[in-house]
Amino acid sequence: MTLDRDMDLFLLEGEVWLLARSIGSPTYDFIFDRYFACRRPYDRPDEVTAIARLGAIDDYEALFGQLGAAGVRLVNSPSEHRLASELPSWYPLLENLTPRSAWFDEIPPADVVERQFGWPVFVKGARSTAKHSPGLAIANNATEFAALAESYRRDRILHWQTFCVREYLRLRPVEGRGTTKIRPSFEFRTFWYQGQEVGAGRYWHDFATYDWSATERMNAVRVAETAVRRLAIPFVVVDVAQTMDGRWVVIECNDAQESGHAGVSPFALWQNVVQVARKDQIRSPRPAERGEG
Repeated sequence: MTLDRDMDLFLLEGEVWLLARSIGSPTYDFIFDRYFACRRPYDRPDEVTAIARLGAIDDYEALFGQLGAAGVRLVNSPSEHRLASELPSWYPLLENLTPRSAWFDEIPPADVVERQFGWPVFVKGARSTAKHSPGLAIANNATEFAALAESYRRDRILHWQTFCVREYLRLRPVEGRGTTKIRPSFEFRTFWYQGQEVGAGRYWHDFATYDWSATERMNAVRVAETAVRRLAIPFVVVDVAQTMDGRWVVIECNDAQESGHAGVSPFALWQNVVQVARKDQIRSPRPAERGEG
C-alpha cells in the first residue's frame, strides 16, 4: 500500500520521521524545509515511526491501520490517541489537577446539572469546544442551559461528541482585543515529546498579549508535567491555566499531532523534538553499536 499523494513523508534532521500535509492553517502548518534538513529517501526502512502533521483526523484507528500497511506507524497508538483526545479517557487520571467534570450519553436536564454543579457551568464535547463560542460553552442558569443544549444538538462540531459538563472555575483573565470568543484567561499550551517538554507558549496568542514570570512558568510546567507522567503518551499537549487564587490547573489535553502551535515557536518546538530524539538514540544505541552484529 502507498501513501496518499498529498502526504509528505520525510526524515527531519536525520532523527525524526514526519508525515505532513498543509491544511491551510497558519497556526498549524509549518514549512519544515525552510529551517531544517529534510530527507525523503527512496530506500527508507520497511517500517518507520512517524509524527503525523495532517490536521484533525476523523478516524484515527482506521488511518493508523492504513498507514501501518504502508510501513508507517504513527507515534501515538489508537489507544494513546483516545487517552490524549477525549476527556472521559484522560479525566480519571487527572481528576485532582483539572476542573470537576461529568459526561452524559444524552444531554441531561438542567435540574440534574444544577444539583451536581450549580451555576454557572462550562460545557464542551468530549474532544473539543465549538471554536470557543461562549454561547455553546457557558450556561449561567437553567434557561441558558436549555438554549445551549439545543444549539449543541444542531452544531456540526459538537452534536456527535459525548456531552461533557465541567465546573466553572474563575480563571485569571487577560485582556482580549476584538474577539467574540470565550473571554481569554492566563492560559498556556505545553508540548511534550517522550516525556520531555519541547515547547510552551500563550494559548490565546492571536488576540491577547500576556506572558508568565519565571516562577509562574515553573509552577505551570510542574502541573503539566505531572499530567504527562500519568498519561504516558509519546506526543501530547497539555493546556494549563491559572485560577484567580493563583492555582494552576489542567484545562485540556490533546494528541499533539493534531494540535496547533498556538503561541509556541514552531521552530523551537521541532528543534527540541529533534534534540530529544537524538538524546534517546545516544541512550539506546543501535544493536551494531553495542557489538551485537
